[in-house]
Amino acid sequence: MADQSASGIKTTELTDRIIFYFVDHGLQILTAIFIMGIGVLVARWIGNLVHRWLKSKSFDEPVSVLIVRIIKLLIVVFVGVMALGQMGVQITPLIAGIGVAGVGASLAMQGILGNLVAGLTIIFTKPFSIGEYIELLGVYGQVIEIELFSTTLLHMDNSRVTVPNRKIVGEILHNYGKIRQLDLSVGIAYKADLTTALSTVHDILKENRRVLTDLAPVVGIASLNETSILLAIKPWVKVEDFVFAQAEIYQSVLKAFQEKKIEIPGPRREVHLVNQSS
Repeated sequence: MADQSASGIKTTELTDRIIFYFVDHGLQILTAIFIMGIGVLVARWIGNLVHRWLKSKSFDEPVSVLIVRIIKLLIVVFVGVMALGQMGVQITPLIAGIGVAGVGASLAMQGILGNLVAGLTIIFTKPFSIGEYIELLGVYGQVIEIELFSTTLLHMDNSRVTVPNRKIVGEILHNYGKIRQLDLSVGIAYKADLTTALSTVHDILKENRRVLTDLAPVVGIASLNETSILLAIKPWVKVEDFVFAQAEIYQSVLKAFQEKKIEIPGPRREVHLVNQSS
């Protein structure tokens, strides 16, 4: 019974303290709530303003959204600290505690912070953008997502590679952009009509809807081999059409050469038998 009485007294004291606090600081609490409301509205307004500015600078939409969210969060945190100060909370010890905790967290999360800083560097320097095809550190693919901590690449087989941002910044980066040049080749016999073969390839490239027309394809003799003339076929296509265009062009070339009797010689080997008894 004594324990229950003591517990009841403590609960009553706590309730009285809360009531007295709200009575004594009622106006300050209302002011803090008002400040928070204004802060949220200001954060939303500044976020929309920054978003329009980023769009005018041709930033990718996911990157723009990410930057806007960070700015809104910083504004809300700043206004929240002001509101706590208005409610009578000592801000100086709070800020000092946050600073000490931040130093300890930064030491414990060096890798994560490294990715964060690298992610911000990628976002603002824009060495590549979403939709472009890049290659670095032995990995390659089309950029489909840029986040604060990592960048995601898409392979032609729809598999994905997630690269930590700190591995990207400061490394040699090959950016193909949003188009790529195919590197195809086909051999024809020396007795074949070279002019007809080249014009046939040009016609095939003009008819293929995946081949870009604003960039002239490279078509010509790549090398003179022992049994064939090797033709180089190098049209430009979009990154997403790279595999499909290659298969379609090879199929069209094979079919057209067969129809026009342009010989594609197969490999030949001469075998000499030495010291063979009768």
